[in-house]
Amino acid sequence: MDVFLSAGIALGLSAGFSPGPLTTLVISQALQHGVKEGLKVAMAPFVTDLPIILVSVFALTQLRNSQEILGLISIVGGLVLIYLAYACFRTDKVEMGGDAAQARSLSKGTLVNFLSPHPYLFWLTIGAPKVVEAWGHSPLTAAGFLAGFYSCLIGGKIVLAIVADRSRQLLTGRFYRSVMRILGGALLILAFMLLRDGLVFLDLLRP
Repeated sequence: MDVFLSAGIALGLSAGFSPGPLTTLVISQALQHGVKEGLKVAMAPFVTDLPIILVSVFALTQLRNSQEILGLISIVGGLVLIYLAYACFRTDKVEMGGDAAQARSLSKGTLVNFLSPHPYLFWLTIGAPKVVEAWGHSPLTAAGFLAGFYSCLIGGKIVLAIVADRSRQLLTGRFYRSVMRILGGALLILAFMLLRDGLVFLDLLRP
């Protein structure tokens, strides 16, 4: 499997299943209003992420000749992934809750995702560098990374909405913990790859 597609899948799965504001809203809407409303929240990244991606990729393409800045961005991205992996290893359950207000699921999900720092941090330090690197191979490679990421990101949220609608126990039991630890291990591998790339950019390590 292509390395960029694999990276997109791993990153998408970890983002799809990890606890966070959007995940919590997916689950609470599914619990309160049914699986259909949870699925609407899961679609929010399709609405919010495009401008974030475009700005992040544009900024990086302007900096592509600055090896030092690219190296620092790669190292920050690696550290962010280590933090996310740590969060995966510490996760025991997804907290469920939320008010019983009128659904408005897509608008709620869009607002939550747009105001959350997570998409901005991810695309500036991890996602956009990968897109730029993949584009250097071919546009199809970059499209594969994005397809792998978003199919797994949205797919993970959809799975959580369905599970929340049908069974609370899977979100608090051994199965969920095992999945999160596997994803944490995948994130660590990607983190070390980014750290290595950063050291190469900074001329502290030979490729």
